[in-house]
Formats: sequence, C-alpha cells, structure tokens
Amino acid sequence: MIDESPLYLGFDLSTQQLKGIAITSDLKVAYEAVFDFDADATGFGIKNGVLTNEAEDEVYAPVTMWLQAIDAVLQRLQDKGIDFGRVRGISGAGQQHGSVYWSEDGEHALQNLHEGKSLEAQLHHAFSYPYSPNWQDSSTQKQCDSFDRHLGDEVQLALHTGSKAHHRFTGPQILRFRSKHPDAYSKTSRISLVSSFLASVFVGKIAPIDIADVCGMNLFDIKAGSYNQKLMALAAGPSDLESKLGHVPEDGGGSFGEVQKYFVRRYGFNPSCTIAPFTGDNPSTILALPLRPLDAIVSLGTSTTFLMSTPHYKPDPAVHFMNHPTTSGLYMFMLCYKNGGLAREQIRDALPPTPPGISDRWSLFNYHATHTRPLGASIESSPAKIALYFPRPEIVPNVQAGIYRFTYTGQQPTVSSPSAWKLPEDDCRAILESQLLSLRLRSRGIVAPPSPNPQNVPAQPRRVYLVGGGSRNTAIAKLAGEILGGVEGVYRLDVGGNACALGSAYKAVWAVERKPGETFEDLIGSRWREDEFVEKIADGYQEEIYRMYEKGVDGLEAVEKSVLEEQARDVGKASTTGAGQV
Repeated sequence: MIDESPLYLGFDLSTQQLKGIAITSDLKVAYEAVFDFDADATGFGIKNGVLTNEAEDEVYAPVTMWLQAIDAVLQRLQDKGIDFGRVRGISGAGQQHGSVYWSEDGEHALQNLHEGKSLEAQLHHAFSYPYSPNWQDSSTQKQCDSFDRHLGDEVQLALHTGSKAHHRFTGPQILRFRSKHPDAYSKTSRISLVSSFLASVFVGKIAPIDIADVCGMNLFDIKAGSYNQKLMALAAGPSDLESKLGHVPEDGGGSFGEVQKYFVRRYGFNPSCTIAPFTGDNPSTILALPLRPLDAIVSLGTSTTFLMSTPHYKPDPAVHFMNHPTTSGLYMFMLCYKNGGLAREQIRDALPPTPPGISDRWSLFNYHATHTRPLGASIESSPAKIALYFPRPEIVPNVQAGIYRFTYTGQQPTVSSPSAWKLPEDDCRAILESQLLSLRLRSRGIVAPPSPNPQNVPAQPRRVYLVGGGSRNTAIAKLAGEILGGVEGVYRLDVGGNACALGSAYKAVWAVERKPGETFEDLIGSRWREDEFVEKIADGYQEEIYRMYEKGVDGLEAVEKSVLEEQARDVGKASTTGAGQV
C-alpha cells in the first residue's frame, strides 16, 4: 500500500553544514540528510565552512557552496527513499545576520531554472558579490561605532532595534560592504539574509525576510514594526535600501508561495507544496521546544546562551530582543556569553588530584560546588564571596580577561585577598553562581510571578530547560533551580543536534495545518511528545534560598560595576601617560 500521508521539510543552513529533516504531521522524524561543507563541498577551499581574511578580520562563505549543498541534500534524501510528492510544506533556518547580494539578473535566473542542470551551474552569476559575511566576522568596529552613535547612544539603538551594534549584524555589514565594494553594491538589486536566501531558492523568487530574523540587522524598529529610516540612510546613503530588502510580513506562518517548478520536475515535489517563512537559527531553536511564555532555555556549551519567550519588551545594550518567529505579541529574549564551559573547566583542572571515593575531576568539582554554602558565606549575615571568571574577554559585561574575586556585605564590594577564599575549592561553587546570577540579573525585568499566585511567589521563569554538554552536570542543575527558580522545576532538553531543523519543520507543519487563529504553541504543543525529549532533573523555586540569592544578584551587579570602573580608570591613565610621551 502506498503511503500518501503528508511530510514536512525543515532545513538548517549553519556555518559548517546544511541539514534537511522530513517529519510527519505528528512530528516524528522520517528522513534526514546532511551535507558537510568541509568534507563534501568541492571547489571552494573553505575551512570550518568559511574563508578568512585575517588581515581585516573578515570571515565569509561562498554563496554557491550553499547551492551545491541544496541539491546534494535533496538527492541524499531521495536516495534514502523519501517521496517528495508527499511534502506539503517547507521551512528553514539560516545562520543569523549573514547577507546575500543578488544581481539584477538574480530573480530572473531563479524563475527560469531548468531541471536538467544543477542550482550551482544556473545561479552562480545571480549575485553581485559571491560571498556572504559570516557571524564570526569582526571587521565592522568602525561601522558599529557609527550605528551606536546614530540615534544618540547604544541604549537608544537597543531600544529601537532590540540590540546595540554588533560586528556580525547586517546593518553595519551593509555599511562596510557599500564602502569597500561600491561597484558591487551599485549592481545589487536585492539583499537577502541567509534564511531568506534559502527560501528564495525554494520559492523561485526573492523571498521576504522573516519577522524574527529581521531583528538581527540593527535596521528594523521592533516596536514600530518597520525599518528605521535614519539607520537605513546610515547603512545605504542615498540609495533605497528598503527596496533592496523588501517588505517584512508580520505572519510567521504565512505562505511565500508554492515550490519552484525546478524542484517539481527534478525531484518530484508536489506543485502545491507551500513555502513557509524561513527564520534565523536562534529563533528556530526556540521553536524546537514549543516554549510557553516565560519558559527559559540555558545552553551550556563552550559559551553560554540564554533564551526566553516573553511578552515584555525591555531592551538593554547587554541583551538581544527579537520578535517571536511565530507568535504576535511575544518577543524572544537572548543573552550570549563568550565564557561558559571553558571557565568551568579551568577551575576543574586547578583542583588537586581526585581523592579516593570520587570517580573523576568533575565529580570532585561537583562535590565542592554543592558542599560549599551559598555565596561562600558561613552564615547568612556573613560577607558574600562573588567573583567573575573570564578566560576570554567578555561581552556581558564588557570586561577584559581575568579572575576578579570580591567580598560583598551589601555596600561597596571589596577586592578579596587570597586568604579570604579557600582556593581552589571555593571557586567551584562561585563560578556556577557567577554565571547563573548574571542570567538572573539580566532577565529579572522580563519575568513575572505565576498566575494565580496565592503564595506570593516572586517573579521567575515557569520552567528552566538546560541543553548542551553542561546540562548533564548535576551541580549546575541544582544551582540553576536555586538561583533562577522555575516554579515547575529544572529540566534537561535533548533533541540531539537537530534543534534548528526540527524547529523549521515544526513551523512548516503549523503553517500548513493550523486552523484560523490557532497558535504555534497550541498546534505543536498538542502534538509534541515531551516525554521523548524532556526530563526533570532538579527542583526549581525554593523560597528560602531563592530569596537569599537576592543579595547575590545585587552583589554581582556591584562587582561588575566596580570592575568596569577600574578598567575605565586604567584606560584613562594609559591615555594620559601616552599623551605625555615623545
């Protein structure tokens, strides 16, 4: 019997690979295929998916390499037996902030593809510039300074666009591209993000930019729901940048149109297959778990990322706000830290040899972390021990590399002498407290108490989900509940390495199968099998210790302020000294 049940495709175009996943209406993965750029691409000379120009801090990728990958992934899915005629909807995710520059011939080429030739062969001439800046690019400091000043300061820029200026953001990248490659810019007809580039290939015309992904540009005024014309003029001068970027539809589940005939004729897609909006990798990740408002995801890898779905728009230069990719009235709150697992590992490695009865160094780290009192205080009224641990220069806060240990009594923090700490043992709990207190400090303005709230529980996340390698550390899970709270507890979320592609596939299901007014959370939440992906691993909110850590939040804020002021004084002294030298 022929299976004619619908399938939905989700794609994830990341830095190092293109992944495609096919799922059923009940969200089960049926097929998947991957094209690894380093291992599988031919003719580009890339390393780790990109090319680099170290002299100018440029990191970029060849756009035609992605075209090669699209055909390859579809062929590999077909080799595994997928019937593309069953596919009713397609969505995708792209690495955020990257830009693709189409020539005047680009859209004509998209509309006139022949099934007998590859995408790479037919579209290699469709671009005014053959490369896309990668999120690792840091060549735009001068342009970022201009963006931060243009509306007054970085606070005003964040208020309007959700973020202060960042090297990787598309607005500063366009400004630099226009300055460095004026001829190529003058020949640019349209500009896509990586996500909308991928959508454009599937729909056969330049696709709109997604309502969430557009917030990673420093160009879109989130509250106004339109591009900020002052920032657009800064990025593009007298040219009409808005016509190059195109209209941004508000419906994250609307249709961009039907699949391009190239895919119908070459691979057997159903001609009525819907192309839904493609979004960025971070928004797509948040869709892999149908988060309810005020659920939080903490990604614990080499770096640390904090994601939350919230109805509260309270931007700050230290954080990122974006429109939610599917749900009007919600925002996506994001924190990104350079220092995460590396800092924890350095403290683990500084511990003495593992004693008898403890199996490994992580077990020893966890023992000290959980057998040290909160904030290193012998009694609640004792001074709190608070430290910052930054093997790499940090961006939240903007602090130089180093370890900064303090004691805090509720007044001005005091730099600690080594004798005030039992080292390295005290560092085990202090590093976890430092990282988690920073999350609580920066998210406290967007959380809310549970409703109803007869016990007067303070504002906090509903649930805290841990993902990544650190999610298996029992001490981190325990302290996450004590510090961040979570009225329903702390959970481990494990969707493997497929989060972006799954989120995209879920988006395609919702776009095609939703009833009028049915939200993403309602449709996907009713089909999502929590027991397959989620495990409760620690208690969340505990009144006494949660309130005790209010002192820790205030202390961390004071410590960061003290370190930043000291750094500013050092810079001032260096500047004064340098000015007097001949």
